[in-house]
Amino acid sequence: MQTNDYEKNAAGVYVPTRVGGVFHAQHFRKGRLIDEWDDKNLVVNQGLNKLLGVMFNADTQIGTWYLGVFEGNYTPVSTLTAANVASAATECTAYDNATRPEWTEATPASQSITNAASRASFVFNATKTIYGAFMISDATKAGTAGTLFAAARFGSAKNVVDDDELLLTYQINASSL
Repeated sequence: MQTNDYEKNAAGVYVPTRVGGVFHAQHFRKGRLIDEWDDKNLVVNQGLNKLLGVMFNADTQIGTWYLGVFEGNYTPVSTLTAANVASAATECTAYDNATRPEWTEATPASQSITNAASRASFVFNATKTIYGAFMISDATKAGTAGTLFAAARFGSAKNVVDDDELLLTYQINASSL
């Protein structure tokens, strides 16, 4: 075992450092699929610390997660947090939901967990350019509370118009090194 492939937690236990995910998106206009893509994400420091704190310390588990999208021409960095994601990435709030859509996960299997059976839906109410997505524990649109787990900039910007729907799946994967 090479210790540089692992993180040492507060209890002195080495744990694998490969945690990541993929956003899968489908863009519909007038009920017709017009684009589909996958983008790997960055699990931010705040998310990694929460994961380690829940698993190996006494942190409280977060029971409900939400997905958000952003319209800023922004590339997420590891120091991004729930307190600054809405402003740094310019969160898009121009969709019909009163809150950020919930990430409703299935039971983990094969070192993965996903919301593929219950995708998050964004039905836009304005013309926007969407650059990426994120996972957060705060339901409030443009909210700054809670924990940010991950964020991704899409490979290319996506132009949406009123009544377009974006369906987002987020799959988290973990592997032993």
